[in-house]
Amino acid sequence: MSAVSLFLKIMGFAYTYRWHFWCTVLAFIALNVLPVFAQDTRLQNPETREVSVLSVRGESILVDGILDEACWQKAVATGDFLQREPVEGAPATLKTEVRFCFDDEALYIGATMYVDDPAEIISTLSRRDNAGNSERIIFSMDTYHDNRTAYSYGVTADGVRFEYYHSEDSEHSRDYSYDPVWEARVKQTDRFWSAEMRIPLSQLRFNEASSQLWGLNMNRFIPSRNEDVYWVLIPKNVSGWSSRFGHMVGIEGISPSSRIELTPYVAADLTTRHVEDNQNPFDKQTDWGSNTGIDLKMGLGPNLTLDATINPDFGQVEADPAEVNLSAYESFYSERRPFFIEGSQLLRGRGPDYFYSRRIGAPPQLSSSAQYSDNPGKTSIIGAAKLSGRLSSGLSIGALGAMTEREFVETYDPTTNTYGEEEIAPLSGIGVIRLQQEIDDEASTVGVILTGVERDLRTRSAEDLLTRRAVSGGVDWNLRFDHGGYELEGFAGYSDISGTREAISRVQQRSTHYYQRPDADHVTFDPERTSLSGYAASLSFDKNSGEHWLWGLGGSAESPGFEINDAGRLHAADDIDSWVDLEYRENTPGTLFHSYRFELQLANGWNFDGIRQYTNLGLSVHPTFTNFWRAAVYFDYGLDALADHMTRGGPLMNTGAGWNLYGTLSNNYSSDTRWSVYASTFRTELDAWNYSVGGSFSVRTSGRWDISIEPGYTRSVSTRQYLMSTDNGPEATFGRRYLFSTIDQATLFARLRINYAFSPDLTLEVYAEPFAASGNYLGFGLLPAARDTYLMIYGSDPGTSLAYDESTGMYTATDAGGSVAFPNPDFNVLSYRSNVVLRWEWVRGSTLFLVWQQNRSNYEARGAIINPLDLFESFNSPGANFIALKITYWIPLT
Repeated sequence: MSAVSLFLKIMGFAYTYRWHFWCTVLAFIALNVLPVFAQDTRLQNPETREVSVLSVRGESILVDGILDEACWQKAVATGDFLQREPVEGAPATLKTEVRFCFDDEALYIGATMYVDDPAEIISTLSRRDNAGNSERIIFSMDTYHDNRTAYSYGVTADGVRFEYYHSEDSEHSRDYSYDPVWEARVKQTDRFWSAEMRIPLSQLRFNEASSQLWGLNMNRFIPSRNEDVYWVLIPKNVSGWSSRFGHMVGIEGISPSSRIELTPYVAADLTTRHVEDNQNPFDKQTDWGSNTGIDLKMGLGPNLTLDATINPDFGQVEADPAEVNLSAYESFYSERRPFFIEGSQLLRGRGPDYFYSRRIGAPPQLSSSAQYSDNPGKTSIIGAAKLSGRLSSGLSIGALGAMTEREFVETYDPTTNTYGEEEIAPLSGIGVIRLQQEIDDEASTVGVILTGVERDLRTRSAEDLLTRRAVSGGVDWNLRFDHGGYELEGFAGYSDISGTREAISRVQQRSTHYYQRPDADHVTFDPERTSLSGYAASLSFDKNSGEHWLWGLGGSAESPGFEINDAGRLHAADDIDSWVDLEYRENTPGTLFHSYRFELQLANGWNFDGIRQYTNLGLSVHPTFTNFWRAAVYFDYGLDALADHMTRGGPLMNTGAGWNLYGTLSNNYSSDTRWSVYASTFRTELDAWNYSVGGSFSVRTSGRWDISIEPGYTRSVSTRQYLMSTDNGPEATFGRRYLFSTIDQATLFARLRINYAFSPDLTLEVYAEPFAASGNYLGFGLLPAARDTYLMIYGSDPGTSLAYDESTGMYTATDAGGSVAFPNPDFNVLSYRSNVVLRWEWVRGSTLFLVWQQNRSNYEARGAIINPLDLFESFNSPGANFIALKITYWIPLT
């Protein structure tokens, strides 16, 4: 018996006796959980470490990486780091000494990292926030001493600065958008490398107090020895980060700054493009532009910060990756604009994505009815502001508001040779506020979030398409026990939208809801509705720490009317989900494995009509070898189920059973040359299949170059690709015909990045992505009855025929209900997107950007399977070049 067939039998047994399985899981959890409430939940750390910070008021410190000032000799040194890797608890093999000083303006850190051989220092120059695999020292400070949050400042042996914010009591909960203005310099000798830092107090947040008590941890990473050492060692088998810190003492007589900072910018750009239609007066070969705006950062008292931007410009932002989306669902992309990235963690709840910042400034949702129009690629942002901070009571605050411009597009009618104007986006406001209160010494929290969208709709087309008002929000909680070893998480949310009958009808029929499903007894499409509301909720319980066994279980639901896509993002409502997972891990190094873990998962989903949408059973293995190579293997088996989305508003359809196998392998992250590979495949009983291969390769050379490439190839055959629905269908499908096809699809891409650092403050970054995709449609078929597994194939099954007219590119499919015509859906797509950015921090906090972007694409209705040469063909596709110069200047007023 093969390993796969054995696993399938085990999974089938688990599902057959699932109630026994759940009872066993609950008994296991009870035996592990009940002892928690009998324990003392106070932090059971060894004696807390302390370091004294020396006052240097009236003295001068030159930040040059050389610790030759007298204060560094007077300050108390601390060290004695312990290994977390490779031998947990062992003393660090190399000595590290750190000293701290402060005055009324800044905190100063002086660190000496000793080496046996300077050739052991692995470090590469790169742009700020890109430490890579360089040797580095990191200082994490819990300045609020709330045992939950922390700010981390780090520098590499080549002087590359980086920083991030920990919004939760976890080392790996990192917000890299945190972007303070501070200084660091390093110096390398044959015995050590030293780092000198100056962090202005205006860039730190802390409570008003005559004497400060801050949490502290320090981390040195030594890649040449695969060694990760900490001032306060937090074992791998326990949870927590800030709550286990040591202390910084001796900081007295300082006050939080009510700083005011202005950062104005000026920008100019040139766009050149391929002209495809000489009759289109807006299809210009060249187009010049300019822009100016300003950012404001201002302290509101000791704990809150106001950030505002007027007429922001994001011309330096990297383009989104290319894709071909054949689903009914919207594509969502990560945020790349600095203003909306920084502090974004404070705006997120623990539940659904109530706030999706890419909604602000998105392309207009309305379109012009004219033959030619000068359509903008985005909606102009008039201004935006956000408030963030944490009060001494433990209340964290995050709020953001933005206003987008009413957009008009110029139109041209060639028949009358006249120009006109149409509105394609209304004046809109969007806002979000998030409050989170710490409620105990375990850093448990309770939070609320509220979002709102208001649109000033003045045209009939806008009223028919867009909702006028949308509100959503909820409450969430994270109750921690045994210092985060156990967590009870959950949320409860609500949404409400309102608009015209036409607008709400559109929402009801979107892929998020599909209220028009003919066999759904729990929802009914109502064309007279002018509002829609719904709710969502979730509850989970997890064991996060322990030597070997971890587990979690939970459930969630989104009611059919839950709708948050005006301000947030949601693929589908009408879902009830449950899950349970069990993990066994071993963190003690052995002869073959440095560590490993096994995970077993079971997940189920239903809609509110009680229809089971999926059941997935999975097993994964994650070994780390003694040479620090890492691997992972995932196997997942899905039982056949009934899907309520495959017919896109039609009746239920059987999904068929299938399995998926995925594996990945990567080498030691500390290597100068790093690589990883992956491969996956899946098969279903409906003859669908897929395989995907890819990986990444990166190399750092000469201490300044960082080159990486990420190629990937996917070939798939789907036998249930939705095409369309028409009238005159059989009674078994409620009078409509639902047409599907087999699609043979291929995707090939290669993402190339080349970074060169002239210095830590002057870098050149190149990103390029050639992309090719194809889709060949064949085997057109009809769903014969609701809940059926197989299709009636046109031209093969009795009573059907299929004809193709090459002159028109149209298919005609005929069955008992009549004929239906549709165009040949085959496609070949080429795309090339690139971004070249010269970034120079020419003055502290001020930056110059020189940008060259390309966006090329081509579409053909061919369906020919792609090959590697198509990537090179993408370079010749028609498109546009965008060249821009942007200069910002940081002005600290207080």
